[in-house]
Amino acid sequence: MTSSEVQDFALYIPTVAVIEGAALGGGLEMALSCDLCICGGTQRLPRLVGKSLAKELIFTGRKIDGREAMSMGLVNYSVPAGEAHSKALEIAWEIIQKGPIAIRMAKKAINEGLEIDLPSALELEEECYEQLLNTKDRLEGLAAFAEKRKPRIFQRILDCTGKVSDAGQFEGTTVILQP
Repeated sequence: MTSSEVQDFALYIPTVAVIEGAALGGGLEMALSCDLCICGGTQRLPRLVGKSLAKELIFTGRKIDGREAMSMGLVNYSVPAGEAHSKALEIAWEIIQKGPIAIRMAKKAINEGLEIDLPSALELEEECYEQLLNTKDRLEGLAAFAEKRKPRIFQRILDCTGKVSDAGQFEGTTVILQP
């Protein structure tokens, strides 16, 4: 992927890759750019392992299956062929049940924190946490915990910089995910 394509793919929301069959070239690059990766069937995913193993996989062209990719830390889940999409929907549903601002800030802290030195990353993490302190979601989460009930999620308006503002409360969630 080019640097502009990487920038275009830098979303504020979690992304889930569903891989059925081989993932090569640009498809592999796109899958590895996602936050979570679920595969079914045989994969060639040599990128997120150490230099030595990556060279072995690239030089030999050895195909690895989903289980081996999972044991190497290349993918989050390995499922039987044809079941990756269902697993991705299950994980996506679990994520959207959580506070969207907290998810967004966690993603920011992880992604940006890995690109800088540890002291700066810890400072970034603190800045992200501070943005959560007075959100309706955090206050609702604390109240729900004290009352032993599930928290209600709040809708958000998101601008192009990733800044959020409260738009109101809802109790149901509608998800439209295309295969």
